[in-house]
Amino acid sequence: MNKTLIKLSPVFLITILLPGCLLFPSLQQANRKALVANMEHVEWPAIKSSIGKDPMIESKVSAIVAKMTLNEKVGQMIQPNLNDVTPEEAKQYKLGSLLNGGGSWPNGDKHASAKDWVLLADKYWAALDSAYADRDFKVPFMWATDAVHGHNNVFGATVFPHNIGLGAANDPELILRIGQATAKEVAATGLDWTFAPTVAAPRDYRWGRVYEGYSEDPEIIFNYAGKMVEGLQGDSASLKSDSKVISTVKHWVGDGGTKNGVDRGENYSSEANLINLHAAGYFSGLTAGAQVVMSSFNSWHNDANYDQTGTGKYNKKLHGSKYLITDVLKGKLGFDGVVVTDWNGHNEVNGCKSSNCPAAVNAGNDIIMVTARSDWKAFYKNVVAQVNDGTIATSRIDDAVTRILRVKMRAGLWEKAKPSGRSLAAKEGVLGSKAHRQLAREAVTKSLVLLKNKDNVLPLKATQRVYLAGSAAENLPKQTGGWSLTWQGTENTIADFPGATTLKMALEAQIGASNVITDVNKITNDTIAVVAIGEDPYAEVVGDIKDHQTIGFAKLKAAYAADLETVKSLKARGMKVVTLFLSGRPMYVNEEINHSDAFIAAWLPGTEAGGITDALYSVNGADFTGRLSYSWPNTSCSTAINREPQHIKNYVTPEWEQGLTGEHKPLFAYGYGLSYAKGTTALLDLDQLPLDTRDYGCGQTEADTAVATIPLDIYGKASGNDFVLNISGEANDWKGLDVSLQQATNQGAVSTKPINYQSQYDAVSVTFNGKSPAQIYTQYADELGQNQQRYLNADATLQFDIRMHQLPTSSMMLAQHCVYPCMAQIKINDFLPAVSNKWSTLKIPLSCFADNGMEYQKMNTPFLLFTAGKAQFDLGNVRLVPKSVDAASDALNCKVLTNG
Repeated sequence: MNKTLIKLSPVFLITILLPGCLLFPSLQQANRKALVANMEHVEWPAIKSSIGKDPMIESKVSAIVAKMTLNEKVGQMIQPNLNDVTPEEAKQYKLGSLLNGGGSWPNGDKHASAKDWVLLADKYWAALDSAYADRDFKVPFMWATDAVHGHNNVFGATVFPHNIGLGAANDPELILRIGQATAKEVAATGLDWTFAPTVAAPRDYRWGRVYEGYSEDPEIIFNYAGKMVEGLQGDSASLKSDSKVISTVKHWVGDGGTKNGVDRGENYSSEANLINLHAAGYFSGLTAGAQVVMSSFNSWHNDANYDQTGTGKYNKKLHGSKYLITDVLKGKLGFDGVVVTDWNGHNEVNGCKSSNCPAAVNAGNDIIMVTARSDWKAFYKNVVAQVNDGTIATSRIDDAVTRILRVKMRAGLWEKAKPSGRSLAAKEGVLGSKAHRQLAREAVTKSLVLLKNKDNVLPLKATQRVYLAGSAAENLPKQTGGWSLTWQGTENTIADFPGATTLKMALEAQIGASNVITDVNKITNDTIAVVAIGEDPYAEVVGDIKDHQTIGFAKLKAAYAADLETVKSLKARGMKVVTLFLSGRPMYVNEEINHSDAFIAAWLPGTEAGGITDALYSVNGADFTGRLSYSWPNTSCSTAINREPQHIKNYVTPEWEQGLTGEHKPLFAYGYGLSYAKGTTALLDLDQLPLDTRDYGCGQTEADTAVATIPLDIYGKASGNDFVLNISGEANDWKGLDVSLQQATNQGAVSTKPINYQSQYDAVSVTFNGKSPAQIYTQYADELGQNQQRYLNADATLQFDIRMHQLPTSSMMLAQHCVYPCMAQIKINDFLPAVSNKWSTLKIPLSCFADNGMEYQKMNTPFLLFTAGKAQFDLGNVRLVPKSVDAASDALNCKVLTNG
């Protein structure tokens, strides 16, 4: 039974829909009716692409495929990451493409210029050109990138609002123009292909990729997907030009519908709902001519998703689903383009690993994204061998290569000059151009949703002084979010976004720097407070809300709690408070709203904060036109509240989602938003919203304050934002260095490099060089202790996965700290696994540490390895696991450990 302590009176259960909050006016009349009528499908529909088959292209492709050797064909199917393939290797294996994952840049330089990108693209282009020098045909190379909200991986590019904000704008023509601008910026760096748009329908706010979806409901997704494809690619003629790029709709299919919002999790939708809720974006995107579809990490648990071998060996993962990829996408929908896998996604299919997965090829994936050098080379050789022994049919290889060459020919890659010879190549002025930044600024204004405006405190007056506060006041990473220059959007500063505008900069430009104050002692009676608060950046996996957490903003991090206190303290001073909330999802913020006079959902606006001040000051008549494309929660565990889709007759809310009435009735309904243009009559007192006092996670049925019932994931695939991984040592005076999730980190005596283990960059390779004592450890971000006594009470074990490459040459200590010098440590040399290519799991009872001085009431460092010698190993999946979850009969013995 859910024991949430919240009590809502009937008046507070009234969903707000006020006069001035028209529900998506552009979709409410005849156009919307026609749209809805065309969206519902009883069966998978046949799609007629605007870029149809060209007999001349088909003939040319067929002739080339007939001449290609098996090795040449397999080379077309392999896609490594930039950091793991050289032009020479691309030539040797005759590779068809590469990608640059988030955080991969030319020469490893985050600040690489457009020219740097183009010159490197030239090298790969030339390598493949010369690879076919002794053949009577050539196959061009192509480079793919994740330009998902602008050309966001590139220094100096325009970073547009994330999809969640664009969904609130509900402006398809805006999406078209953003696609056109993004294509130009990608073309300026010499690249050919983007993995965009994302057309997921996120149905649970715990998912760390909610912000990648335009809406929880497929109406806007359907309306947008085709426009973004059109903007990126144009029509069949303009796709061949050198100012357009190949588009990808992703991720096929149902990634937004996983149970509990778990990334790469389990989707239990009926096939009808998979079609009508989760596939809508593909119908418009493929109709617009999208040339690529990316497979999804999630599984689909449905009998229709048959086991391709008949043995039960392969699970329901989409990467191994012959039904959804071959039978449905290529068959029923008639898609004739390329299916590309996601980052080592084939690794998650049962019986597979990154270096070997015939099931992914047989399922119908055409290009396999195998990112690491050792894996892609092995995968290449394995596919060749598997074709020769009959595991993979030659016809499957020919189908894949035919599709790859068809897309390349449709994109005019045979006719296009090398990257540096193209019309926009290396034109630095295209990146972050004035026109593109103005477009992004317009998009920001249109995406803002005004949730509260008590006594018309907005618009602000230019004569008012502003006290600016909050963690997001001058924080570009909070504005840009994940997938911004780096994968998670972390490890960035304002210096990494030249030409960008923070909120502080925008305010100063609007009313003058002298009228924007940040010193609380300079507040006067006429000063109004603008408080910018919000989430730190995150991306897939890391951004998931874990079972022990809720979507209550202030309780997720100490820094978020400080933002709430800032709002409350300013209101307590008697000030008018305007709160700007930057987030990648709707969150429970009732207390923040109560203490604000105005409250704005600003989402993740990107680099152009001038779009915020345009609305705040109604510049040139600017108004708040954004409307919620997601329902807004009224409790800290209203995580799966979704508008009932209007186009599905007799729709029944799935049991894993929450109904829109009763306890989880939204605070603000889908489509809500205030404006200046019309007056408002509040049906709800937004100064007195009830507070949810729940003190345990949404994945729990009751608090486990006495005895823990779920694992505490500290580092690895399942971990969240609770802990940071650090290295330090004598060489840097023991000052902690944050371990990068994407790049190598070197302290001097200990260094790390992120690696793929069970997911993307979810483990780290660690090297101690023996030059001086050093350590690697996990710690709460605020370095303060927290009470985790419940894990000791639960007879939990500290567990971690390790793969040894070099055993320690000196003592290696495993420690836990309860705010140093409170600690306990154990020498573990004798218990480490032997050097091997295989992972092992070590399990140590917490009682071993408690017996040696560890106090779990103030634990701040749950895991630390220290040595003065040399050692090398891979580390992943650090966690505290209650005995009720894992009896851990194979745990190490405390007495033996102590004697060791």
